[in-house]
Amino acid sequence: MKQITAEIIAIGDELLYGQIMDTNSYWISKKLDQIGVRVVRKTTVGDNEQDILHAFNSAQNRANIILITGGLGPTKDDLTKPLMAKFFDCTIAPFSEAIADVKTFFEKRGRELTPLNKLQGHLPSKCHYVKNERGTAPGMWFEENNCVWMSMPGVPHEMQYLMENFVLPKIKSIYTLPVIYHKVIKTAGIGESWLADMIAEWEDQLPEHIKLAYLPSLGEVKLRLTAFGDDITHLQDEVNDQIEKVKPLIKNYIYGYDQESIAEAIGKMLKVTGKTVAIAESCTGGYISHLVTAIPGSSNYFNGAMIPYHNQFKTDLLGVKEETLSTYGAVSENTVIEMASMVREKFKADFGLASSGIAGPGGGSPEKPVGTVWIAVADQSGVKTKKLQLAHDRSLNIQYSALAVLNLLRKVNKNQND
Repeated sequence: MKQITAEIIAIGDELLYGQIMDTNSYWISKKLDQIGVRVVRKTTVGDNEQDILHAFNSAQNRANIILITGGLGPTKDDLTKPLMAKFFDCTIAPFSEAIADVKTFFEKRGRELTPLNKLQGHLPSKCHYVKNERGTAPGMWFEENNCVWMSMPGVPHEMQYLMENFVLPKIKSIYTLPVIYHKVIKTAGIGESWLADMIAEWEDQLPEHIKLAYLPSLGEVKLRLTAFGDDITHLQDEVNDQIEKVKPLIKNYIYGYDQESIAEAIGKMLKVTGKTVAIAESCTGGYISHLVTAIPGSSNYFNGAMIPYHNQFKTDLLGVKEETLSTYGAVSENTVIEMASMVREKFKADFGLASSGIAGPGGGSPEKPVGTVWIAVADQSGVKTKKLQLAHDRSLNIQYSALAVLNLLRKVNKNQND
């Protein structure tokens, strides 16, 4: 089946200046994917005639559907409407229905219709007027140059109304759309290139209609399988078969699927095994506990936590030996071993987790530079530790350390049950 493609063009200087985030393109992409339309490009352009016309011309050469947001206000800096008229070689003309709708919109709100607002009902003569029930800027639908075009306001709730009530149904009525099915395998504890090497042979044998993408992010790599076809059930079965083939190769690194976070995966694991966890945090400052307790039902397996940031409280409250701290320092394997063991004991948990490090940007030394972090997981059989050598970014170091601790817990628990 022929693939139907789309391009999204977001117009407005405010998007390029970083004053407004373009959430519209993200939302539109998700909706198009759900009906089987593949977005091939997203373009952001400022309020500049030459740039906008170039974007229009480029889009029609690569997409079946062009969706445009922004630039539909009544003021002189809103260029979308006049430039669409110029691009399609037509005039701006009054649309009686559009003018009446704008008038009604203002009357219902007890406001006067000004001459400037009335111009909202003047549209390119080649367009099909689409009523905007949420505002005064109209939608404009064109079928020109072997493409379909839709211009919508940049205001998110207005754009979403037009998409849901007109654009998506219209696209589905015009095109015979394929099915697009995605499945994401989530891995942790391995880098993208190492993962690619491990599954290279499997990847090379994937069917033509199933594509693989590597999506690395902080502390994990996602493998997205995207299948194209006519039958959703058949595609799901095919993708699941491929996952079963690759699982033995990377089973030690897979923690979940699709939108599942590692904290959610840990929660499920602890619920199934009936085990509990307690946490002693230094450099992560409570972030590990935040991730764990953000999951509904975490009270079933989370016993509690301590954040003994200062060495005195590592000793007084947690029970780390003074000689351990004086001999090896707070950022050391010996210290996190004691932290994990003591917090497990104090909170009567099956697992004790610990972190201690130099988050930065200051505080490092030649022996222990910024980004040096020790983590540990204690259970009845002993303590598993790991040294991390991270970056100079404090926020990233905290986040990565927390994810690494949870992944270490996952591995310890897996080893217990293998």
